[in-house]
Amino acid sequence: MSKVWLITGASRGLGRAFTEAALEAGDRVVATARHPEHLVELQGRYSGKIRTVALNVTNEAQAKAAFEAAIASFGVLDVLVNNAGYGYVCPVEDTPLTDFRAQIETNLFGVIIMTKAVLPYFRERRAGHIIQVTSIAGRIGPAGRAPYAAAKFGVEGFSESLLKEIGPLGIKVTIIEPGGFRTDFAGSSTQLSEGRPEYDSSVGTAVRFQRSYNGRQPGDPAKAAARFYTSPRSPSRRYGCCSEATLTRQPKRALLIRSSQIGTGRISASQLTIRPTRRPSKNPVNS
Repeated sequence: MSKVWLITGASRGLGRAFTEAALEAGDRVVATARHPEHLVELQGRYSGKIRTVALNVTNEAQAKAAFEAAIASFGVLDVLVNNAGYGYVCPVEDTPLTDFRAQIETNLFGVIIMTKAVLPYFRERRAGHIIQVTSIAGRIGPAGRAPYAAAKFGVEGFSESLLKEIGPLGIKVTIIEPGGFRTDFAGSSTQLSEGRPEYDSSVGTAVRFQRSYNGRQPGDPAKAAARFYTSPRSPSRRYGCCSEATLTRQPKRALLIRSSQIGTGRISASQLTIRPTRRPSKNPVNS
């Protein structure tokens, strides 16, 4: 049965890949972006199935308008994908508090704002699916990415608490934790600063790695989106996206298993497929 998706950050990267996967499958999409003119080509290809909307996820009025556009255009909303965000690499000491707050505002509060915009509707329907695109940095804090990791850890905690509240109402929550994919995340979607010389061996190394890695990431976003499209109805609430663009159901662990992730009735130890991972690169977070 055809579904209606609202996808943030749909103009590029994983957001665009999710958008195209849904449209190719015959679903309808409200595709949002700060610059919706970047979605014109999709409008031409999928006329009648896509509605584009300008959206800054930190703006509550625009978030509400995006939700209302879904109802006005298609009469229903089934899935919210919180994908919009950007990266930031800089030593904590050299990061201005304004930049720290901006990371939290977009990457955490943007998710909260969009979630709250659709929750009353999903609650009344007792149905709906909220998909949170977080990151490997939502489970391990890499050097140079403290603001980004703080936001992504926040999204994961927010989502776990959210599920406990809305799961009994029939609303699903899924977390996706991408690794290195060939998007512009390692390029124009991340602000890079090596900081002062004392941090060269840690943050400086991470910055140089990211610059050399941009465009060479092993993961294919289109394959990841297509693979995930067939999987979100699974009982698992957390997926790790490895660089080969496959999905594995994950507890919250890269180096750690938390007991709160099993025995909840939604995911059990027997349902988990934990792929043995390679030793991470110096800077594995690129989504």
